[in-house]
Amino acid sequence: MDWTREARQEFDDMPADGRELILSARAELITAADPYFRGIDADSNLPHWITVRPLASTSPGGPHIADLAGGRGWLVFTFIRRHADPQITVTDAFWA
Repeated sequence: MDWTREARQEFDDMPADGRELILSARAELITAADPYFRGIDADSNLPHWITVRPLASTSPGGPHIADLAGGRGWLVFTFIRRHADPQITVTDAFWA
């Protein structure tokens, strides 16, 4: 998983509990067969504190948001499916 410079700075500035939850969400995203969790009940194996959805309903293949802890925080990310090296890039991170 890569981070834009701004998203990495946002992550670094978070309190420890926010960073821990973000790292847990990261582990879920990088180990998923499809980090966009497309299809009916495709995200049923995610922990209860994380939901993933498209950032814009008109762009289901575009950036997605992982809502954390009931909206207390989130990650906005893109996923590029490549055969040899799939890539997830975080473009925004937030924790309240």
